[in-house]
Parts: sequence; structure tokens; C-alpha cells
Amino acid sequence: MKLLHISDTHGLHRRLQDLPEADIIVHSGDLSEDGTEDEILDFLEWFIDLPYKYKIFVAGNHDLGLYVANIEGLPENCFHLSNSGVTIEGVKFYGVPLFMEDIKTGIFDDNIRKIPADIDVLITHQPPLGILDLSGNANFGDRTLLETVLKVQPKFHLFGHAHDAYGIEKIDHTTFVNGALLDAHCEMAYKPILLEI
Repeated sequence: MKLLHISDTHGLHRRLQDLPEADIIVHSGDLSEDGTEDEILDFLEWFIDLPYKYKIFVAGNHDLGLYVANIEGLPENCFHLSNSGVTIEGVKFYGVPLFMEDIKTGIFDDNIRKIPADIDVLITHQPPLGILDLSGNANFGDRTLLETVLKVQPKFHLFGHAHDAYGIEKIDHTTFVNGALLDAHCEMAYKPILLEI
């Protein structure tokens, strides 16, 4: 099964042309810039129309409109994962959004600790601390997420958030993938990452 991973399009999703063929496309957050309803609806219209058999997305810290939104009416092949999972053709996916309010209240770390132990693909917006999380002079990763991922050991951990840390790194049983497409200047700089699941 082929999976196409993208992240951090910040409202520039319609600039993506000639995307590679895959069975599943995953967007790991910051699909919008300001998190407005119009931005999110525009993304959903584009995302739903993409010619992939399955589509999965999680919210990033810019996607504030998804914090209180109850998304209804998505096609049966499109999944918004918010501290929830879905099994597709035997592959178990689980997604955790990144909302600043949840970080301030400690809910984010609580949600991270609830990640199931039997998943194949973890999708978060934030990276784990010290793994593909360096952008500028700052690490954008989370320590609790690192500890949880090393314990759960999914086959893949897909994320973004750190714009200058695009790439793939394998540690033990887990392949970590930062699919942020924009650089630190918010210019489209990187290509979607194609993976074999």
C-alpha cells in the first residue's frame, strides 16, 4: 500500500500539482494559515476531490477552526483523526491534533499518553523531541511524545510543524517522517513524501 504524506501547506494546498499516485494521502496539520472557517472549507473541498482511495488529516496549531468544529458529512473514505483512529485495509492509523490551548492545560500530554500500543501509523502535527524537529535554532518537538512513540513503536510516525526539518529518519522499528512542505519563510520548498506501508 502506498501512502503520500504532506504537512504544513498553510492554505497553499492548491499550488500542489501533479501529486504522485498513492492509495492513501495523509495531511498532518497546518492545512490553514489563520484557521478560519473559509480556509478550512477550501482545504476540505480540495482534499475530498483528490483522486486517492483514502484520505486522512489531523489539525495543526494553525487550524484553530477545527478545535471547536464538529466536522460532519465527510465522505466515507475521508477521515479527520482527533485523538482517534481508523483501520484501513488492515493498517491501524491513529491521529493526535496540536492545539495550543491543549498544551497550556496539559490536555495535549494526556492525549499523547492515551495513544494505543497496537497502531501501525501515528499521525501528529508536532514532532517528537530531537527527531526531525530542529527549525532555526529551536527544537519544536515534545518530550512526552518522544517517550510515548519509543514505547509504542509504530511502523511510521508522520508529522510536520518544524518547517526546516523535512525528511525521513529511522530509529529502531519506527520510520519518522517530517512532511512539512513549506520552509521557514513559508515558501513551498519541499515535495510530498511517498511511502510504502
